[in-house]
Amino acid sequence: MTNVTIDAERLWSTLMETAAIGGTPKGGIRRLTLSDEDRRVRDWFRAACEAAGCTVTVDRIGNMFARRPGKNPDLPPICMGSHLDTQPTGGKFDGVLGVLAGLEALRSLQAIGYETNAPLELVNWTNEEGARFTPAMMASGAFAGVFTEDYVLSRTDREGITFAEAIDAIGYRGDAPLGGRPLSAMFELHIEQGPILEAEDKMIGVVTGVQSIRWFELTVTGDTGHAGATPMRARRDALVGASRAVLAVEEVARAHGPDGVGTVGILECRPGSTNVVPGEIFLTIDLRHPLDETVARMEEELRAKLAAIRGKLDFALERIWVSPAVHFDPALIAHVREAAERLGYPHRDITSGAGHDAAYISKIAPTTMIFAPCRDGISHNEAEESTLEQCAAGAQVLLNAVLAFDAGLEQPAR
Repeated sequence: MTNVTIDAERLWSTLMETAAIGGTPKGGIRRLTLSDEDRRVRDWFRAACEAAGCTVTVDRIGNMFARRPGKNPDLPPICMGSHLDTQPTGGKFDGVLGVLAGLEALRSLQAIGYETNAPLELVNWTNEEGARFTPAMMASGAFAGVFTEDYVLSRTDREGITFAEAIDAIGYRGDAPLGGRPLSAMFELHIEQGPILEAEDKMIGVVTGVQSIRWFELTVTGDTGHAGATPMRARRDALVGASRAVLAVEEVARAHGPDGVGTVGILECRPGSTNVVPGEIFLTIDLRHPLDETVARMEEELRAKLAAIRGKLDFALERIWVSPAVHFDPALIAHVREAAERLGYPHRDITSGAGHDAAYISKIAPTTMIFAPCRDGISHNEAEESTLEQCAAGAQVLLNAVLAFDAGLEQPAR
């Protein structure tokens, strides 16, 4: 395999350049999927990939594929990539690093005229975060056949805008078919979003899989009433019940520690007036654990706790998303581990606590991930940070692993 070295300064420059698209005063990014900021970064991405010698296609739900030809066009493509959308107060590296490191790999290959056996495809998956449209990783899931195109297009945000309306508004409903084609492999680079690599002074995380995740929506219904005129004994205060539900989530997660986690990420108080007893509360719940059976048990325990605290209130708990635990491809994992070792980077095997597009793509193709450290493990936060050296190391391991995998593929017919 020819040694190809990525340009660390160029990678860092693209990270900082794109961070200005939707950049926030605190140094993060607000780039919700299918927003105008998303359109702007997509336009940038298309132009950058075309300048690197790629042909860009967009499928019917906005997934973008930048294709670089290989020696053998009959081989399915080797994919790299992640996502360019962010949380409402997101950082500069979550998802973006995986896309821009893939772009840097393509630029480095283009600079020396290196030809791979298989075509390479760099992918920007739509709506990975799930911050505007739920569930998360929806478009990669649809590509893998988990969700239908109609389901994706019908999803609505908190303002009642459908996915279909939003994608048409920014002009990124493409005409390429959704999924239904083979991939040779998928490699995704991402920041760890946790503190382990930094704490152990490791430069590379060799990701072996993704933990099990379940999302829920809970609506607690009581009665609105005047804050001064409604006696305490006569109240059906939905917020009191919701507060106990939040504590129940905490108790369930801690009972399955240290690996069990539970989060209430959204809480809406209705009607939302200082002098009105809350009549309805909406909240979201996120339960996670490396084992599917444990997450199932956590759900059972949560439902039992909610039943016990219901009292005079109505509780409606709906499970809206299940992402089973994922185990990545052993051969691809070995390529990542060998690349880190050859480059002399300290590394460790690690399970992802967060969900990623690679989890869905693993259902249809060999898949794995690479983690780069992030400062203090902070992510989904404007303070999210990684260094030039850490990002460059991840990008170099990504490129070396892809080329090693490609070298083992069938040679072109002569």
